[in-house]
Amino acid sequence: MLRKKKQVILVVSLLLVTGFLVTSFASYHASRASLRSEIAFNELPLTSDNVYSEIQRDLLRPIFISSLMANDTFLRDWAIEGERNKDQIVRYLKEIREKYEAVTSFFVSEKTRIYYQSDGILKKVKKSEERDKWYFRVREMEPLYETNIDPDMANKDTMTIFINYKVFDYDQNFIGATGIGLEIRTVRQLIESYQRRYKRNIFFINRQGDIILHSTTFSGEATNIRGMEGLSAHADKILMTESSTLQYEKSGDTIHLNTRFIPDFDWYLLVEQSETNALENIHKALWVNLAICALITLIVLFITNFTITGYQEKLEKMAATDKLTGTFNRQGFDILLDQALKESPRKQTALSLILLDVDRFKRINDTLGHSGGDNVLRHIVQTTRQNIRNEDVLGRWGGEEFLILLKECDLDNAFLLAEKIRKAIKNTPFHFNGREIPVTISLGVAEHKPGEGIDALFNRVDHMLYLAKQNGRDRSEKEEQTHHNRNSSDFT
Repeated sequence: MLRKKKQVILVVSLLLVTGFLVTSFASYHASRASLRSEIAFNELPLTSDNVYSEIQRDLLRPIFISSLMANDTFLRDWAIEGERNKDQIVRYLKEIREKYEAVTSFFVSEKTRIYYQSDGILKKVKKSEERDKWYFRVREMEPLYETNIDPDMANKDTMTIFINYKVFDYDQNFIGATGIGLEIRTVRQLIESYQRRYKRNIFFINRQGDIILHSTTFSGEATNIRGMEGLSAHADKILMTESSTLQYEKSGDTIHLNTRFIPDFDWYLLVEQSETNALENIHKALWVNLAICALITLIVLFITNFTITGYQEKLEKMAATDKLTGTFNRQGFDILLDQALKESPRKQTALSLILLDVDRFKRINDTLGHSGGDNVLRHIVQTTRQNIRNEDVLGRWGGEEFLILLKECDLDNAFLLAEKIRKAIKNTPFHFNGREIPVTISLGVAEHKPGEGIDALFNRVDHMLYLAKQNGRDRSEKEEQTHHNRNSSDFT
């Protein structure tokens, strides 16, 4: 079996490697022939999506920090208790700012409308002031937070990305807004890293076309796209659509451009690529594709190996499973019981066994036929599983007898469980061909004794089952204790 497994993996490896090599080189030649289409419809949009995703990802950390602040019991308790000690909140905000390297941290109280920040009290917010409209917008919005860009009054009006997070008391009443701020230069540094990584020219414009953010390598003196060579003719289209893909000529070079609107900032993201430099990228893309193919090959081989191994395990499981009831068969149960008996002394935990038998099963078979008898056994298994723990092991010992292995369970608790199962089966109606058939079981319970083997343990639990049958059926028996519960139904 192991040899065949290796042969299958070898064949799959050869097919994958051959297929990926042919596909990669064919793709390489096709890409060179259709460069413009590739850039316009694949590379640039993908880069734009990646940059957009990374901007969102890089903002997750300040959003998470602001969330922690909004749910901080100190901040909420301080506000609820009347904002009595102003130094406490200032010290708290200062520690947040320093710990997380933010440019500012703040809290605005709904009750007093005081704007607290890490250097002290800044002001009182007012509806009439244009610069305070953000607070009243946050106060009424449905989301828990927003990201916006405003000049920071406490930092010489430096353009700052603010995370404004709503704060609620313990009864979910709005009590203010909190959060942190990051300088715009942080996003500028992100642009630098994106350009180095993707080798594209990346910059941002506002709804008026003004260039808001760009890297230090940005070329051109224009401050608005309407004044940029080649791009000016497409300015209206860019500003009137949420996303666009176009190309234009600049200094004798064909430039491909992808744009998309970023609602978080109310800006447009523009990603440019020179067609001249794109040929170099295609060569690199070939090696990237080969590397990806190698990775996929490894993944597929891993999945293949995993699948084959899983199939083997499934076969082994089928060999240990009773086909009719889905429980462990005698062989499988023996293995688990033997393992449990070896583990029990080492763990110094109790281990108990329940043996149950369907009362007068032959009469049920004679009355309902073997199909009815099979359904009764399935009914017994289903009801039993609903009343035992996940770690308990249920197995069919033979015919209408079932064993339940209970780890970390002493005799008394095992007996209680046996009674629970007995009552559940007795009280759960079993229907067959439109008839309700009463079904009961008898159970024997025994606890494993130190040094005792499987046979000795089974003999004791089998003896307890024998006593349950002898004493009237529909009952549970354990050593040194008798539990009475009789039922005179024809099917018991």
